[in-house]
Amino acid sequence: MRGSEMRRRAPEYRRQSRRRLPGWIWWLVGIFLVVGLMLFVLHHNQKEQFRPPVINKGSETEEVSHEKVNFTEELLSSTSFARQLADQMTLAKAYVILSKEHGNLQLAWELSSQIRNCQRLLSEGAVSGRAITQEEAHPIITRLARLIYKAQDSHYDISTTIVTLKSHALALEERAKASVVQTAEFGQLAAESLPKNLHCLTVKLTEEWLQNPKLKSRSEEHRNSTRLVDNNLYHFCIFSDNVLATSVVVNSTVSNANHPQQLVFHVVTDRINFGAMSTWFLINDFKGCTVEVRCIDEFSWLNAASSPLVRRLSEMETKGYYYVGSKTPEREIKFHNPKFVSLLNHLRFYIPQILPNLEKVVFLDDDVVVQKDLTQLFSIELHGNVIGAVETCLESFHRYHKYLNFSQLIISSKIDPHTCGWAFGMNIFDLIAWRKANVTALYHYWQEQNADQLLWRTGTLPAGLLTFYGLMEPLDRRWHILGLGYDVDIDDRLIESAAVVHYNGNMKPWLTLAIRRYKSTWEQYVNSSHPYVRECMFH
Repeated sequence: MRGSEMRRRAPEYRRQSRRRLPGWIWWLVGIFLVVGLMLFVLHHNQKEQFRPPVINKGSETEEVSHEKVNFTEELLSSTSFARQLADQMTLAKAYVILSKEHGNLQLAWELSSQIRNCQRLLSEGAVSGRAITQEEAHPIITRLARLIYKAQDSHYDISTTIVTLKSHALALEERAKASVVQTAEFGQLAAESLPKNLHCLTVKLTEEWLQNPKLKSRSEEHRNSTRLVDNNLYHFCIFSDNVLATSVVVNSTVSNANHPQQLVFHVVTDRINFGAMSTWFLINDFKGCTVEVRCIDEFSWLNAASSPLVRRLSEMETKGYYYVGSKTPEREIKFHNPKFVSLLNHLRFYIPQILPNLEKVVFLDDDVVVQKDLTQLFSIELHGNVIGAVETCLESFHRYHKYLNFSQLIISSKIDPHTCGWAFGMNIFDLIAWRKANVTALYHYWQEQNADQLLWRTGTLPAGLLTFYGLMEPLDRRWHILGLGYDVDIDDRLIESAAVVHYNGNMKPWLTLAIRRYKSTWEQYVNSSHPYVRECMFH
């Protein structure tokens, strides 16, 4: 029994046979070991490559990291290879011109090829911010030097180079001068020309004036209104041949007035635009204000016998200068603008004759936009002066000596050259003081003295500076901000705080060359809902 149990239990004490792993597992383990070894070696090499520079204490030389250089300083340094390359390239460019002029196109091509190589190397140095080494520069400098010697052997010596380059410089200077004159002429033409849409509006309004006789009768009724001579109201005068611009001035003034029905506008235009101007202000309502439109031809007293300007305009020489062209190109193009001698532009010196019953009036140019209530101007104390204006001088700028010729004794003996200048465009006039000082006679006197245009060239401002000398009361600068027709950097806060903004300059807001950032200030007062305006595509 015991022997049999021993036989049955024997297998429990038998040594088990060893199991073998499958072959694919061994292959996988081997691959992992190889990959791990490769990663270890790669990581070790990278650490060696990017190891910080080691300072050898036993020697004076140190291994330092590469730092970026200032390439501009490299080009200015007399010892740098970049400077040598730039100098060689400049000389090579001169010889390219000489070679082409002498018909040596092969030499010109070789020089141009090396110049391109030089430019490429300098560009790479500038981008990478490293100094150009001798190994990089030497081949190009050597080839350029050989080509330059070759050019000199072809008798392109330094004297020939100087003469040729001087002639090229003179030719470029002449072309630059011609371009400046041409640009000024084109800019002046653009400023003087009437845009197609403005012409369209004028034509349509004139057509309605001629076809509708009721408009003429209504115009006559307005002429007899007692409001036109009521000194208890606020009177404004505008002299313009631009219907839309005048409309914007009137609309912006009444839109910002506390009591627009107390405003009266006296508009004077020329014969061509009288019908259009009258029609526009008859068919549109401007918040109950009164608008009178008159034609300059009505003023029979404005003739050659009484006005030196009218007399000068009747002379053939003056007509040729302003309306045909001048044979004196040295004079500035802008002074040939016919507007400077336009009778409409000079009517500001005849306001008491135009409005004989009024005591105070505000003059507005047709290129302004009103942003505040201007009725407060009428309560400003002028202290016996005739005109209130904003001064424009800043340190030495815009003082009298900038506008007038003080080499003439008649000017220097009566006028202080450092007197501060001021601006037309938005002015308050005391007509009682005007008549008392006989200012229009002073204007005639200075016009006669300037018959040969030696005192000033042209325009209304120099004449105004002389006429109202000692009769001007300075106003707060915020009443009148200028420059929106030429200055693109006027502070927006200054514009917002201004009572009147003035688009003086050639970039008028109704022209395509207007400064875009100021255009919306003007356009918001255009009556874009009117069918004539929509039809003429103002917007």
